[in-house]
Amino acid sequence: REPQTDKNTTFVQSAYFIISGFIGIPNIRYYFVFLCFIYIFSVVGNSLVMTVIILDRMLRSPKYIAVFNLALTDLLSSCALVPKVLDISLFNHYYISYNNCLTFMFFCFTLISMQAFNLVVLSFDRVMAIMYPLHYQMRVSHKVILSLIAFFFLLAITLTLIAVGLLTRLSFCKSVIIQSYYCDHGPMYRLGCNDVTPNYIIGFLAIILVLAFPLAFIVGSYCCIVKAFKTCTGHLSLVAIYFLPVIFVYVFWPVIHPNARIINLSMTSVMPPMLNPIIYVLQTQEIKESLRRLMKSRVQAKLEVFRLKPL
Repeated sequence: REPQTDKNTTFVQSAYFIISGFIGIPNIRYYFVFLCFIYIFSVVGNSLVMTVIILDRMLRSPKYIAVFNLALTDLLSSCALVPKVLDISLFNHYYISYNNCLTFMFFCFTLISMQAFNLVVLSFDRVMAIMYPLHYQMRVSHKVILSLIAFFFLLAITLTLIAVGLLTRLSFCKSVIIQSYYCDHGPMYRLGCNDVTPNYIIGFLAIILVLAFPLAFIVGSYCCIVKAFKTCTGHLSLVAIYFLPVIFVYVFWPVIHPNARIINLSMTSVMPPMLNPIIYVLQTQEIKESLRRLMKSRVQAKLEVFRLKPL
């Protein structure tokens, strides 16, 4: 629709957008098969971690509230992003309505932002545990962790709502083709014909708050506990998986081929939710012991039922 804003300007709000990120990439269907595998593994792995924490009362500490929230966020982000990307690409549903595109962006950006903020919460917990072992329970309570998680959720939602809201003021008279694999904020606002300065500012602010601040906090906190690096390999692996590919893309943006950039960013979005459960199951002794206890009790319960069953 094209309502007149004044006698010299026509405001164009497109009825739909076209997501064309993977079009033209050779042998891309093999990548989609890989995405299917990642999605299934992410759903199963994060669901397993959440189930173990719920069932085992010994994992009700503040640390595992943060781990549970990380698994929940990873599960939701995978469900929000990967099925839609596969639907767009495998079934050629490149057209997406204006409102659906903004909704898609809201959920993806909120949950991806929370992935970074969850790493801050886990880093805070680790630093407190190492630097103040005798006062850890006083300094890091359930209330403190839940308050941090609630604050970061509110921050992520607020940033995303502002970014999405500012997009609604843009006139899309240049093109409706989004050069990304989903409704990405940057490629979308660059399609605007009117002033995009507010959109640029909120995008830059989001980079500072969602990428630069978490990374600076995590690096600074681990500089304080450099002697305990060996006990933090799991969390450091999560940090590297999330931040390094994004930093690589932004630093070398001008010289990276567009296809390589799209593949790299899509991998950055879907790989952490798959790898986080593996890292926590393999690196965390408490979760491995909890799995053994739950499996043992399950087997014993079945044997007891079989023993009591009349012949």
